[in-house]
Amino acid sequence: MRAPPLQGLRVLDLTRLLPGPLATQHLADYGAEVIKVEDTGAGDYARSMGAMNGDSSYFYQVVNRNKQSIRIDLKQNAGRELFLRLVDTADVLVEGFRPGVAERLEAGYATLSAINPRLVYCSLTGYGQSGPRAQEAGHDINYLAVSGVLGAMGPADRPSAVPLNLVADFAGGSLMAALGILAALQGRERTGRGAWIDAAMIDGCLSMMGMHFEMWGTDYMPGRGRGLLDGGAPFYRCYACADGGQVAVGALEPGFFRNLWRVLGFAGPVPDHMNPEIWPDLERRFAEAFAAHPRDEWAARFAGQDACVTAVLAPDEVWADAHIAARHAGAGVGRTPAAPRFGTDAPELRPADMTDRTAEVLAGIGMGEDEIRRLVGANASHGTRTLEWPPRRAS
Repeated sequence: MRAPPLQGLRVLDLTRLLPGPLATQHLADYGAEVIKVEDTGAGDYARSMGAMNGDSSYFYQVVNRNKQSIRIDLKQNAGRELFLRLVDTADVLVEGFRPGVAERLEAGYATLSAINPRLVYCSLTGYGQSGPRAQEAGHDINYLAVSGVLGAMGPADRPSAVPLNLVADFAGGSLMAALGILAALQGRERTGRGAWIDAAMIDGCLSMMGMHFEMWGTDYMPGRGRGLLDGGAPFYRCYACADGGQVAVGALEPGFFRNLWRVLGFAGPVPDHMNPEIWPDLERRFAEAFAAHPRDEWAARFAGQDACVTAVLAPDEVWADAHIAARHAGAGVGRTPAAPRFGTDAPELRPADMTDRTAEVLAGIGMGEDEIRRLVGANASHGTRTLEWPPRRAS
């Protein structure tokens, strides 16, 4: 991008795993300087490598592009001194510890905002900073369960369907945290002070469920797998095709349903598709029709027909899709595009880099060579390696 909108912002990223790093990656994609603060031991990269028997470095790669990595031991005096010097220059800090851990590390909001009152401090957790579950462990599936999302997903006669970890981790966590950070930065423009953001994945899920809470128990959503938008309606669900592929049908509105009826070649008047009494018959007819031809043949028939029918693509088919290839030239595995776009500009996407940039970052905030050598050496004394000054450049 010619003028990244977040250029000039400095973000300290103390998070691990996926939701927090993805939140800061969104900021980095749009020009923020994101400094990933790792400890002097394994660090996030090594943790990701060991998470699935050494074959999961992609966990690190996919959520840490456009960042630089430093190593600080917050349990050492020298490490805390280094960290506080960085905090004094930062605009944003994001942490994902369980409630109370940052305070025990002397890195809580009260401590750091006293040093830098303009600091926007985001705590990203599953259950939030308060409440009976605040200290409990959880994963995306648990936050979906507690917030009612999972109870509304899947067929009526089988257990709930799990929508990957997109909803709680990434939408309710990463995106909501990024939204909160941007809102706090805008508020800082008026007040001159930062803020503490309590971003909880369960809260993000509750917020996104607002419409569905209202619909639950009504004709629009009488129960799981029986509503308009959960696969219960025969005109808003997926169907198997002759070759084992699937098509997604979203013909909700009358005009789209008429086009669906026409392209499928059904004779007779178009029925009232909103009448639940005829849904079993519609589902049978649609299933039989789609099963008669391969997926891509149906996709070709429905192309440009305004019936809201598309092929269901597997993840390894996405980048060859003509529309996606046209919008995101050069995108693919390891190069997922940043969103949203700013006109025709596309952010520069640099792959995740595990190179230790501690000395370079400290020099960038005005520290001298002797002070860097002293503090970095002391900070690394109990770690896995000693950092050098001047730093060696990557070849």
